[in-house]
Amino acid sequence: QVQLVESGGGLVQAGGSLRLSCEASGRSFLSSKVMGWFRQAPGKEREFVAVITWSGGATYYADAMKGRFTISRDSAKSTVHLQMSSLKPEDTAVYYCAADSRYCGGIRCYEKMPFESWGQGTQVTVSS
Repeated sequence: QVQLVESGGGLVQAGGSLRLSCEASGRSFLSSKVMGWFRQAPGKEREFVAVITWSGGATYYADAMKGRFTISRDSAKSTVHLQMSSLKPEDTAVYYCAADSRYCGGIRCYEKMPFESWGQGTQVTVSS
């Protein structure tokens, strides 16, 4: 498995911004092809946020995040970022980073794909 460590969560006011980071490591990391962000709010199911491919940097976003969130990668640092802006109270959740060694056929596929490796999560709280 790939070891994933998230950072950057915190408390922010509505309309503000946060940048999450996820650093990947481990022997299996070399076979990793995609990195994704998911989130889970209290009492709700885990929700797909965005995904990026290491090779080519193709990105896919959940409709609710388009235009507000940007996923990017720094291959030299084995790190993926999630820049979040115009945050809303409903964005409050634990955000998880995930990695997988497979490509999938588009956003509808990535939304449902069982990613192989997961981080421990980082809390994002947006106050109104």
